[in-house]
Amino acid sequence: MCEILNRIWSRPRGEWTRVVRKELPAVAAQVAEELRRSTPAFAAVSRRIGTEAVQAAVEEALLLTLGLRPVPGPERRRIPQQRRKPARVVTPMPGTRARQALFAALADDRCIPADVLAELAGQAGWPLPRRVRAVVLAGAGTGDAPAPVPHLVPPPSPQLTSQLAAALGQGLPGTVEADLCLLVPDPGPRARPALEAALDAALGGRPAAVGHSVPVAEAAASLRWARRLLGLAAAVSGPAERIAFVDDHLSDLLVLQDESLARALSARWLRPLDDLTPRQSERLEVTLLAWLESGGAPEAARTLNVHPQTVRYRLRQIEKLFGPAMREPHSRFELELALRSRRLLARARLLRSRAHGSARALGAAVHPLGAGGRAARVNGL
Repeated sequence: MCEILNRIWSRPRGEWTRVVRKELPAVAAQVAEELRRSTPAFAAVSRRIGTEAVQAAVEEALLLTLGLRPVPGPERRRIPQQRRKPARVVTPMPGTRARQALFAALADDRCIPADVLAELAGQAGWPLPRRVRAVVLAGAGTGDAPAPVPHLVPPPSPQLTSQLAAALGQGLPGTVEADLCLLVPDPGPRARPALEAALDAALGGRPAAVGHSVPVAEAAASLRWARRLLGLAAAVSGPAERIAFVDDHLSDLLVLQDESLARALSARWLRPLDDLTPRQSERLEVTLLAWLESGGAPEAARTLNVHPQTVRYRLRQIEKLFGPAMREPHSRFELELALRSRRLLARARLLRSRAHGSARALGAAVHPLGAGGRAARVNGL
């Protein structure tokens, strides 16, 4: 940095821009590399948004530091006149790098000032919409969630992302860790069928997740939950749902937001089942969950495809185990959360075991009993 400063300031003012254009990319690359080595937080951000976007951001910061780029917002008025003057001769970033920098800013969880986003959007030629949704394509890895098994799909190519962006109109492609993503203007709830059809046609059966609608400044949240849903899609919705929408799985995502807390909730409320055999526990769990969700024994019996008397008998056993909690609204609410948590966690564990090539059985997994698994008797557990 000292070397480039010496070379700049030792030359006439008219040559500063030429020297910067020649030297700055190499200096920015060295600065970024040093920051990656010395600052773990910077290294994490670099892995998330990519080397090119990081270097583009460092170049912008260096331009601001050298007074060769106008500072956005009211602060510009406080800069001495002699430092603002050269700014008009600096050329904007090329289109591709400008779009990468804009995507990196929108994908960042930190609050980016509106005027900075507007300036980046102007350089990128991407008008900022009022609201956006994230689209994440299945590939090498999706956040810290289990891989979307059992589909074995090749990693999505940048060309596919570009084609998808073109098919959806004003799409802004980018990368978050190993995932190829897209930010698209939110067309509104009435336009969802058209969005889903365009995605299905462009992806050709490849799994994808669509985030919830957010203000453009909160695009990182839509990206985060779309990535989370893509990793858990088979657990919360089954493998048949190729294009999953966060809007359809809000409660499941909330339940699985912190798996440690979900396990603690299940352990606390379902402790009365611990002394039963796995088979007894599973039958009582599915019965209790069906009863809580449907509100009555006949409805639960239809859900489970068993005789209503079977449900009533199991409910008497459940009431002996859980006591007054069955009649208190708050306790019933937490019981339902605990049961749903255990069911979703069991599916997530199964996905992880399949992802690692394991076929081991899971104890106490909760599965609704269909016509193929009717082992219940009319009067028996």
